[in-house]
Amino acid sequence: MNKTLISVIGPTAIGKTALSIKLAQHFNTEIVSADSRQFYKEMNIGTAVPSIEELKAAKHHFIQHKSIKDNYSVGDFERDAISTISKIHSSNPVAIMVGGSGLYVKAVTKGLDDLPNVNEDIRLDLNEKLKNEGLLSLQEQLKTLDPKAYKIIAIDNPQRVIRALEICIGTGKPYSSFLTNTEKTRDFKTISIGLDAERSIIYDRINQRVDIMINEGLVEEVEKLIPFKDLNALNTVGYKELFQYFEGNYSLDFAISEIKKNTRRFAKRQLTWFRKDDSVLWFNYETDTEAIINSIKEQL
Repeated sequence: MNKTLISVIGPTAIGKTALSIKLAQHFNTEIVSADSRQFYKEMNIGTAVPSIEELKAAKHHFIQHKSIKDNYSVGDFERDAISTISKIHSSNPVAIMVGGSGLYVKAVTKGLDDLPNVNEDIRLDLNEKLKNEGLLSLQEQLKTLDPKAYKIIAIDNPQRVIRALEICIGTGKPYSSFLTNTEKTRDFKTISIGLDAERSIIYDRINQRVDIMINEGLVEEVEKLIPFKDLNALNTVGYKELFQYFEGNYSLDFAISEIKKNTRRFAKRQLTWFRKDDSVLWFNYETDTEAIINSIKEQL
């Protein structure tokens, strides 16, 4: 059998973790997580990391292996994930990858564009501007310097906006001019399995998951992280809304409603990203695992 990566994708709360474990057990292999929010050991409840039981059911990589204080880029992940997949393939022709972070999935399956190195002081200045003036000011700056990038990147993700701006400022050229979309050669074949559902079902599942997170102690988890609230890793859904609550800007009920709303928006963006790829085999989230495995075997 040729070396194969089975990539399980789809919106948040759709059931990717459960399916990836079943696939890993069937193929007697290991799982590479491509969920960038689950990299950080200080973030547990709000990122829906696999449970202890799930982690025991199949070997996982890139789950809580970094600290929120670490700088860990998508380029770092591309390098580390490719190395890990290669090690898995040395003893098993099939590896599993799971995650809803589209750029991180793309980094592994198709590679990233080679971007120039720029002075790190530019990033520090932009992070300071984010802290003092907010994301909107950075968005407006990018809109002026690179209107094309403004339209195509995840504009509500501070890290993506800062990355685009530092390239614009550091090179004097638009960030978008470096995006060639040239795929890198991989020594494995990728089979992408997408899970989907009607939008109302996805939204209901998201709302239920947020309620469960609150009951499991998300508010308390976020409170412990207040000293680090300005770190990039914590400028994410589920954390930034509760920081607003602790600062007295939101009521708790409103913060929770904002988490649900922003997570629903995130799921919509995930689907928009993944549906650009015509090679994805889409399945309803309730599809029997055996049917999905049979489809994978046909591809193999």
